Amino acid sequence: MDLFIPDIYAQSVYTIDYKKLKKNGIKCLIFDLDNTLVPYKITEPTQKVKDLFAVLSNDFKLIVMSNSPKSRLQPFKEKLNVDTAYSSRKPLKIKYQKIIELYRFKVDEVACIGDQILTDIFGANRMGFTSILVNKLAPFEPFFTRFNRMIEKPILKKLAKQKLLVKGEYYD
Repeated sequence: MDLFIPDIYAQSVYTIDYKKLKKNGIKCLIFDLDNTLVPYKITEPTQKVKDLFAVLSNDFKLIVMSNSPKSRLQPFKEKLNVDTAYSSRKPLKIKYQKIIELYRFKVDEVACIGDQILTDIFGANRMGFTSILVNKLAPFEPFFTRFNRMIEKPILKKLAKQKLLVKGEYYD
């Protein structure tokens, strides 16, 4: 069950203590896209996301990583001026490994931020990265995500029962 427990649980990408991450040696932030940065149906970054990335780019390498295809990530790559990893097949390790090899990061220099336990948190924890769970932004999700949420539900219930991860009880 440890692989499903995030190192940090924040309300959103806007409530994460990025100064603390930097102080702890994090150099690269890998953001999930759908329902982490924007709702699934939004096709380009909001002004709020642009502003956040403008500030964070001074201190971190920023990458948007998603299981979505290249066409979904392209507007974010262009408008945020960041690298992207599309069709990532999270939680498999292959794209994560490519990122650390390409940019020469150590595993303890990378943090992954996402809204799903089964893909974002499990994938980050398997790699030894700092894992950060945020609440999903919108209720609509595509079929595969809804399927993942069904699998996630008993895991979250068990973690809540053990007081290891309780919805709304944020920690860093």
